[in-house]
Amino acid sequence: MNLSFLRVSIWVYLALFFLYLLGPLVIMSVTAFNSSAFPRMTPWECLTFQWFGDLFQDQRILNGIKNSLIIGAGTVVLSVAMGLAGALMLTQIWPKLRATYYTIIIAPILIPGVVLGISTLVFWDRINRMLGLGADSVLSNGVFLTVIGQSTFIASYCMLVLVARLQRYDMALTEAALDLGATHAQAFRKILLPFMRPAIASAAVLAFLASFENYNTTTFTFGEYPTLTIELAQKVRYGITPSISALAFIIVALTVFFALLNEAKLKRQELVAAARKNATVEELAGKIKLPSFFAGNMAAVLLVVFAVATITVVGTATAYNPAQCIANVKDEKRLEAEQRIQELRKQREEQRKKREAEEAEQGDAGQSAPKPSNNSGFGNVFAPNTLGSGEEESQDTETPPANNGGFGGVFDPNSLKSE
Repeated sequence: MNLSFLRVSIWVYLALFFLYLLGPLVIMSVTAFNSSAFPRMTPWECLTFQWFGDLFQDQRILNGIKNSLIIGAGTVVLSVAMGLAGALMLTQIWPKLRATYYTIIIAPILIPGVVLGISTLVFWDRINRMLGLGADSVLSNGVFLTVIGQSTFIASYCMLVLVARLQRYDMALTEAALDLGATHAQAFRKILLPFMRPAIASAAVLAFLASFENYNTTTFTFGEYPTLTIELAQKVRYGITPSISALAFIIVALTVFFALLNEAKLKRQELVAAARKNATVEELAGKIKLPSFFAGNMAAVLLVVFAVATITVVGTATAYNPAQCIANVKDEKRLEAEQRIQELRKQREEQRKKREAEEAEQGDAGQSAPKPSNNSGFGNVFAPNTLGSGEEESQDTETPPANNGGFGGVFDPNSLKSE
């Protein structure tokens, strides 16, 4: 019971892990075949291959791919060379300094890419000014700056791969070659380099992929040569289209294809080596029966299935015409839009009638209510009735008010007469 529960838990964990890891890629790849103008998986409209055609007609994307390939090739050459030199130096340096040297070589991996990009741009700009070169010199070229900036940290990745391979190398082979009269260059070229060839190939692939997808460092150094990641970032900033999903699908398909091809090749080599090891004397004297390409090679079977599926999709793309389906979807959207407009008009008409009814009820209530008293404030001093009553009272009063000019009545005419 516990064993079965453990197996089920492991399979559930693996399913969730791969769903989390590959789910976004699968969803984005599916959106490349939906006719929707915005990349989405649901609601599904029509199966279309339009976005692949739009992708190959986009000159900015094609120019970005070209620049990425050029920069990637330069980065591979420079990074693998520096990584191999660093790995060889690590094995030859004084043992007490290896830890310090290793820390210095690995340090660029820990530095943010933004810092590397800015420092590369500032450093080579100063060098360019010191040499008195213009803005169009090689030292200010975007390809040169991007290759230098990316190689500063990608070389560290290459060195790690090469050191792992170099640790299994027997230095006695080089010493034996030197004792037999070979030079150091011959010993390196005929003994060490063939041994390091698989690690060099792995480091080259790693360097190219790291250069191809780099954005943080490249965004400060590309100049007039934007890479694919720069172009994609600018397109996403101004509005994404399913053509980017088509590009993602192509990249994923190529990655899966070459991964299966490499796995099938390695499996084939293992099967051939095992067959030769287990061969009898008679088979060695004659012809060894090697296993077929598909015998015990699941990667080869998956590779063939993937190739057949790709050919089927391409054939369907050339024969399938989604014009009628897209036209039907447009008609459905138009009808839905008209229906929505009618519903909005109906809602607005109901709201207008309701508002008019409320205004009519408020008007009837205002006419039936008693007229409010006229109160102008200030104690009704400025009310018309108050002013009228004051005039009447002044006319009815016989005795005029005393004329008091101030100053104790000294300037009163009556007081002057009495004197």
